[in-house]
Amino acid sequence: MGLGVGWTLHGDGRTPAPGAVVRPDERLSWPRTAGLGAQHVVAMFGASFVAPVLMGLDPNLAIMMSGVATAIFLLATRGRVPSYLGCSLAFVGVTAAIRAGGGDSAVVTGAVFVVGAALCLAGLAVQRFGARIIHAAMPPVVTGAVVMLIGFNLAPVTASTYWPQDQWTALLTMLFTGLALVCLRGFWSRIAIFLGLLFGYGISWVFDLLFGRIHSTVGGAEAVDHWRLDLSGAGRADWIGLPSFHAPQFEWSAILIALPVVIALIAENAGHIKAVGEMTGDPLDDELGTAIAADGAASMLSTAVGGPPNTTYSENIGVMAATRVYSTAAYWAAAGFALLFGLCPKFGAVVAAIPGGVLGGITVILYGMIGLLGAQIWINGGVDLRNPLNLVPTAAGIIIGIGGVKLHLTDSFELGGIALGTIVVITGYHTLRYFAPAHLKTQGPLLDSGTSAYDAGDAGGGHAGGDPGAQDTRS
Repeated sequence: MGLGVGWTLHGDGRTPAPGAVVRPDERLSWPRTAGLGAQHVVAMFGASFVAPVLMGLDPNLAIMMSGVATAIFLLATRGRVPSYLGCSLAFVGVTAAIRAGGGDSAVVTGAVFVVGAALCLAGLAVQRFGARIIHAAMPPVVTGAVVMLIGFNLAPVTASTYWPQDQWTALLTMLFTGLALVCLRGFWSRIAIFLGLLFGYGISWVFDLLFGRIHSTVGGAEAVDHWRLDLSGAGRADWIGLPSFHAPQFEWSAILIALPVVIALIAENAGHIKAVGEMTGDPLDDELGTAIAADGAASMLSTAVGGPPNTTYSENIGVMAATRVYSTAAYWAAAGFALLFGLCPKFGAVVAAIPGGVLGGITVILYGMIGLLGAQIWINGGVDLRNPLNLVPTAAGIIIGIGGVKLHLTDSFELGGIALGTIVVITGYHTLRYFAPAHLKTQGPLLDSGTSAYDAGDAGGGHAGGDPGAQDTRS
């Protein structure tokens, strides 16, 4: 396929035969391919638009750069790895921490740019030395703990910022989203977060009609009277226009807070590659380094212009599993639709108007899912927490990460929260393992054959779990 932009027509181009799959280098007719592309955009829509709103970044720019990132990924993997790259929720926690320390959007994107560069370098290292280096540096006990503390570190954001804005809307949105995630089947289950957003919009509108303005805080500020759903900004926005670009700004304190997310992103990509390889019947282990590097490069490009970072999305893996259409042509179509959406400021203004109570109801579930995926990594990896070698560093690191424990190094520099927790987990585990007696090291080998990038990481951090139907949590 060369650059992966040449496809052969599958059958008559209409409907695959029973039991047949449309492979990445095949396509259906172009109208059907365009329809599948639109379906992929809808699938990633909920989480990929919630992320930039939670991070305080431009949703229009986020969707536009997700299309650009997807195109870069497809070109880099030469069309072998069907994937959509959407905005990563793994960065929401570190963004909240950076903003709490006084950082603005430029500082946030500067820190995330460095994370993208580190991810790209990690991918190149995997290309050169193989997946064994991932196993050695980040065994399941470490990766699971880092994913867990990143997710649970977000709990105060929901409790203090979103939920208090409208507790009853938050409660109803939480209940509806939970029911959608559990009870719906097929494609509808893949877009449960999106359906939760629509439900929340509707409930907020109805409550405004029935009860008028609500007196509550807005984003943690002083309580005021305000409408739950305020679409005045959407009314003023243009139909066509460019999103807001800005340059990144680099500060060491913010960079150190953000860097631990690299671990979650590597796990996400590893799980994605394994899941897609199993579904298509084409082992993609040799593409792992390329996929990680492409993800990092795409995130660097996005954050360089003020957008959010990107990662692979399990919602879209779920769509492929449901349709059995793995054609990368559909992902090119999805990237094209994303670019068009990004050029509609009115569309972005509607997204930016998501009521705080709606975000409260969704993030209660979403943030918890991110954290609990760390526990899933432990389960898949057979981590025994009765072993003090595993228990001590993870226990200390998780409490530090969740509780916001800080270590003051100088009058102007401190480590705390996610950054300090991650350092304690990684350095603590490897240091204790070096000094531990032999009987504590016999739980299982740290390294496997090295042919797949992280067998225990099927949960993938959040996006690309081994379960093709897993809901995206962007961790």
